[in-house]
Amino acid sequence: MKQVVPFLHVSSMERSVHYYVDGLGFAMKHKWVVEGKLRWCWLALGGAAVMLQEFPKEGHDSRVLNGKVGEGVSLCFECEDALAIYDAVKSRGIEAGEPQVGNSMWVTGLSDPDGYRLFFESVTDTPEETKLSEVRS
Repeated sequence: MKQVVPFLHVSSMERSVHYYVDGLGFAMKHKWVVEGKLRWCWLALGGAAVMLQEFPKEGHDSRVLNGKVGEGVSLCFECEDALAIYDAVKSRGIEAGEPQVGNSMWVTGLSDPDGYRLFFESVTDTPEETKLSEVRS
C-alpha cells in the first residue's frame, strides 16, 4: 500500500470545495468535470488528501443516502503544528474547537458542511487536558 485517501460523498461540491480549499487550505490536485460541472476532485494538504464527489439524485450513477452524509465519520490529520492549523483556519472564518491536549497531542476539531468531523493533531509534551487558552493567556 502507498496511501489511503478518504472518499467523501458531499451534498454540494461548490460549498465543500470552498470549505476545503479556501477555508482549510487544501489544493485541488485532480478533478473530473462533466458538462462544465465539477463532479469529483482530489484535494491535498501536505501529505494528506481527500476525494470529494457529489452524486446525482436520480438517473445513472445516482446515490441518495438517508440522513446527513458525514454523520458518524471522523478524519484525523496528523500534522507538524495543529495550533498553526487552528490559527490559520480561524483567520479564514472557519469555526474550530479550542485546541486541547489529549493523548500527548494538541487536538483541534471542526465539522465540514456535511457533518464530517475533522481533527488536526500534533505531538506535544504539554500536560494532558491543557487548553490553548491556558497557555496563551
